[in-house]
Amino acid sequence: MISVLIITKNEEDIISDCIKSVKELADEVVVVDDSTDSTSEIAEKLGAKVIKNEFKNFSDQRNYALKLVQNEWIFYLDADERATPKFIEEVKGKMKEEGDIVSGFFVRRKTFYFGKDWNFIDKVERIFKKSKLLGWRGVVHETPVFDGELGIINEPIVHQTHRNLSQMLEKTNNWSEYEARLRLDANHPQMNILRFMRVIVTGFVRSYIKEKGFKNGTAGLIESIYQAYSMFITYAKLWEMQKKS
Repeated sequence: MISVLIITKNEEDIISDCIKSVKELADEVVVVDDSTDSTSEIAEKLGAKVIKNEFKNFSDQRNYALKLVQNEWIFYLDADERATPKFIEEVKGKMKEEGDIVSGFFVRRKTFYFGKDWNFIDKVERIFKKSKLLGWRGVVHETPVFDGELGIINEPIVHQTHRNLSQMLEKTNNWSEYEARLRLDANHPQMNILRFMRVIVTGFVRSYIKEKGFKNGTAGLIESIYQAYSMFITYAKLWEMQKKS
């Protein structure tokens, strides 16, 4: 018995594919929504249980969702992620084989930018026994707190991030405010020219070199420049907050 929990905010263009991708895995899909578009209506038509809750931060939404389910197992899935048949098959097998040993599982994600396979895979903590998950902490880059050890699901889910430039710009404008506020609350040193240059270069190099964006041609260059821009916006907002305070 596994519940899939999805946090949404104006995801009408992608929520349908997300929910459909887990129909062979979950006996319950719960969507915690704070949208002004038709996300909730689409989710309800697909059989999901939709609960409206004002978005404060990701940890708050994930903790709120946790209270809504009764099943033994929980799978947190983002709206821009898709479970594959091979992933579902492995999850079912691992839950039977290791379910009495582990408290949950890491999930591997295969990243796509602009619909292009980026040849980049990371792993995140997403599947838990409800009795072992104590909650989530952190405003933007939330972290689960749990008892015990996690296994790993080797077959990746698909992560369709940065689908177009308009969506990317809107996302950056929204979340950079949270990121900047976190740094301000942590008493980040006053921003200056050298710090701006360092964060911009770091954003570009991480995307283009470390994450091998250079292998993806023009799309890789655009994404890496965008990552540098995203870092700039976050720290420019921090600079603005520092001036006001």
